[in-house]
Amino acid sequence: MSRDILLMVDALAREKNVEREIVFTALEMALASATKKRFKEDIDVRVAIDRESGDYSAFRRWVVVPEETEEVVLDQQYLLSEAKEAQPDIEIGGFIEEPLAPVDFGRIGAQAAKQVILQKIRDAEREQILNDFLARKEHLVSGAIKRLERGNAIIETGRLEAVLPRDQMIPKENLRVGDRVRACLLRIDRGVRGPQLILSRVSPEFLMRLFQLEVPEIEEGLLEIRSAARDPGVRAKIAVKSNDQRIDPIGTCVGMRGSRVQAVTGELAGERVDIILWSADPAQFVINALAPADVSSIVVDEEKHTMDIVVDGENLPQAIGRGGQNVRLASELTGWQLNIMTLDESQRKKEQETASVRTLFMERLDVDQEVADILVDEGFSTLEEIAYVPITEMLEIEAFDEDTVNELRNRARNSLLTEAIASEEQVGHDVEDLLTLEGMDNPTARLLARSGVKTKEDLADLAVDDLVEITQMDAERAKQLIMLARAPWFAEQPTT
Repeated sequence: MSRDILLMVDALAREKNVEREIVFTALEMALASATKKRFKEDIDVRVAIDRESGDYSAFRRWVVVPEETEEVVLDQQYLLSEAKEAQPDIEIGGFIEEPLAPVDFGRIGAQAAKQVILQKIRDAEREQILNDFLARKEHLVSGAIKRLERGNAIIETGRLEAVLPRDQMIPKENLRVGDRVRACLLRIDRGVRGPQLILSRVSPEFLMRLFQLEVPEIEEGLLEIRSAARDPGVRAKIAVKSNDQRIDPIGTCVGMRGSRVQAVTGELAGERVDIILWSADPAQFVINALAPADVSSIVVDEEKHTMDIVVDGENLPQAIGRGGQNVRLASELTGWQLNIMTLDESQRKKEQETASVRTLFMERLDVDQEVADILVDEGFSTLEEIAYVPITEMLEIEAFDEDTVNELRNRARNSLLTEAIASEEQVGHDVEDLLTLEGMDNPTARLLARSGVKTKEDLADLAVDDLVEITQMDAERAKQLIMLARAPWFAEQPTT
């Protein structure tokens, strides 16, 4: 019997040109499937074959699940506490096993076992072909359309079959069976039919790969494409950088008489491509990305990662583009949120912001408009800046003497302290309900309140992982607190 297994493994490994380990694994699955059929329950079975002797053993097993698991499948799962009684060092995800009498190999349905084995081997062959493909790093894939299924194109690429989904085709592109197409690898789907390549012709990476194909300097590292943005089939932008001062990055990508960029445009169904000079300065990069529109000024907000772009009335339509296309692509290319506005709109926004800061200073510092305006004109916009910037900076303000500076700083700090105390008092009020829960302490309650968990009902709605993340307490204590908060849910209901 054991010898028969070893002979079968060797024969199949040679016939299918796969490793013996793959055949052993497939055979273990076939034996496990046959063993399961002896039981009415849906159990989990593991079969282990000794690679040297061919002897095999079968085990019924239960996976260990967390204590808070709501529905435990008795035939396949053990709670952690129960599992530790049998095996103290067991962890979640481990298995409790019980030996079973092995199935007589000669009585297994030969056809069923053969199908399991051959399927496993076919999967292994597909995986090997895929690994060979990935090892070649062929991010740009080309092949002929074999057939169309529900709008998706099935493309034959050597020994692999790839799918170009309808939503990854360039809009208005009319592909037919037999057409040769290029696309970039979007992802790999590992379904029941084995791994499948999913392709895209609309992703920014496809545009970058096409330029890499057409411009040898990119492959050589002399040029670099830093980012790309697309409105597929209509317009695109790429940002390029030269790593060699002697090379013009834009001219190199355009090519002699536009030959290189035209080759890319032809592959993209006429999509217009703007080639932008990348800059390490975000503001200059944005100015380049909005070309050909002229920018009058830029206000950068690092905290919100936004820029207010000011253009004159004549340049406004060009900067925004048809349907907002130009500014949208520039925003995607640079990674900044861009707000296009005219000079008048910019002035109105600045006046509103100034008025807001002025009112803040007048109310919170108890100063008149003149003092507030001086602070605004000097670039102060928050109480924190007044309270904590180096005093030497404030002493440079000609309109203020040292006593005035110290008074303003003290008022700012007192206002911030009053605000903090009020906030803390509100938190103290918010935790009153939580503190009535057995086992709850004040620091934990305050942490929860600051995260929006202010009542026992709020706590009851949390999962254990959520509570652990907020408070950094151990999972066991988190579970106990949540179960105590949920106690009213399970209280005995009055009978009617």
